[in-house]
Amino acid sequence: MRKVLIILILNTLLFTIASAQNRSKTIKNIVEPNEITDPVHKSNIGEIVFLTGEFPVNDTNKDDLLTMFELEDNSRLNFKAFLGNSLTNYLHQIDSTLSVDELVEKGNYQFSFYLDNKLVYQENLHHGAGLPQEKNKDTILHKPLLSPGGLDSWGQFLWMRFMYRSNAFSILQEGTHTLNIELRPYLNKEEIIVGDIIAKGSISLAFAEPEVSENRINIQKIEENSGWDIYKSGYNREKIRALNERIAQDRFKDITSIVVIKDGKLLVEEYFNGADRNTLHNTRSVGKSFAATMTGIAIKDGYLKSTDQTLSEFYDLNNFDNYSPNKEKVTLKSLLTMSSGFEGDDSNYDSPGNEENMYPTDDWVKFALDLPMKEEKEIGKDWSYFTAGVVVLGDIIHKSVPSGLVEYADEKLFKPLGITDYQWQYTPQNVGNTAGGLQLRTLDYAKYGQLYKNNGQWNGKQVFPSEWAEQSLTNHFADVRNQIDYGFLFWNHTYKSGGNIYKAFQASGNGGNKVIIFEDEELVIVITSTAYGQPYSHLQSEYIVENYLLPALFK
Repeated sequence: MRKVLIILILNTLLFTIASAQNRSKTIKNIVEPNEITDPVHKSNIGEIVFLTGEFPVNDTNKDDLLTMFELEDNSRLNFKAFLGNSLTNYLHQIDSTLSVDELVEKGNYQFSFYLDNKLVYQENLHHGAGLPQEKNKDTILHKPLLSPGGLDSWGQFLWMRFMYRSNAFSILQEGTHTLNIELRPYLNKEEIIVGDIIAKGSISLAFAEPEVSENRINIQKIEENSGWDIYKSGYNREKIRALNERIAQDRFKDITSIVVIKDGKLLVEEYFNGADRNTLHNTRSVGKSFAATMTGIAIKDGYLKSTDQTLSEFYDLNNFDNYSPNKEKVTLKSLLTMSSGFEGDDSNYDSPGNEENMYPTDDWVKFALDLPMKEEKEIGKDWSYFTAGVVVLGDIIHKSVPSGLVEYADEKLFKPLGITDYQWQYTPQNVGNTAGGLQLRTLDYAKYGQLYKNNGQWNGKQVFPSEWAEQSLTNHFADVRNQIDYGFLFWNHTYKSGGNIYKAFQASGNGGNKVIIFEDEELVIVITSTAYGQPYSHLQSEYIVENYLLPALFK
């Protein structure tokens, strides 16, 4: 009898486990997926396959599938995941209590990347990647991973994050390596819930290290007349040589210069890809931070009263489209912190105020002030990247100071710093363009960064008050949940290197351009790059800082 009871208990346990394992298979679909009719799809359900050629590839033949891929310049690589169901239905299997809209809003795919059988990177794809109808219907996930033209696709950005946020650079040495990708659904409720593997695939990656000459690896001599005292103490020169080699090999692409200032002195000055000390670099949105600087100087000089001044003090807002009482409440501070409440979001191509909609117009300020307010946004609390708002800020400075923005900046900022060689871009109204594009030499960007490190002082002269430096670099959203860390047109950023955390503030621009001011270290780093619009641009700059520059300085 006792044996029979034990057997019954075991059978019950096994049945319970089996029921749990099969539950996902018995839950009824919440949406109707596309019918699977293609023979290649039918025979490869649950497989991720790799292809080359132009994207998109509508039809897939067995001959198109890759088992080996040579990873080199101008490589082209796509993946296809042949699924047995749509993503929404897979998410429904994880939680059958949620609606279709809730599933699409809270879930997406989880990607796991293995190199040589070691998990090196895992990412829960942002819920906004992919259209709702695709998640509801599609049973094939097909995206480019690498493309010479840099397709605007989340697949390429995912690949670049895998390359630059993992130790892939350390693993991918000369030879052949195995890449495995696993695909799972995930939901983000109060915690992350991950489903079972729904597709996986493997490919061999052949990689050859390009040979470069010793003179391209050698640390470049700091020539005379730099305008800086030279830092005399040692640093890990092999780290800088290794970085130079990687840039020469095009492992880091489009880098044009790197300058390191330590203890207020010039430590590293390196130029690449045809640039030199006299090159003027278009660092794109790094120029936005200069608008914040000039706002502070104009307040110091009394031409602006405070950051609490509102748009209504500078414009008759009734003369612009989409008037709202909320426009009267937009402050200079909200423009400085990208929280003005306008219907403007550069990260959203469908946003009326996206900067790409502004540039073709003949009056950028009118474009911005004509925009409707987003009523659900709280001014000063809800952040979104809004270039047109910085253009308005530049126009306000231009109207408020003697001789306009450009001459005022020359007199009050550039001359005190000894900066004589620079170039503005201009708006259609011939006002200095504070959206970006202000071009300086790398050593002069370093002066700008060091000015903030010095709390607004340069050679004994207070260019702007130390309080303004503090306000500019402070995170103004520290008490707002789920908002980005942002100051007065400066980003707050954290770098991780060698087990240590380095807090920093940075002016940042398209292409991976950075002026980085470290909070607790006497350190300023400038990186310039022409990787405009490329998915790797900011990732590679951050990788350079964390894996080469900081280790070279802090052993």
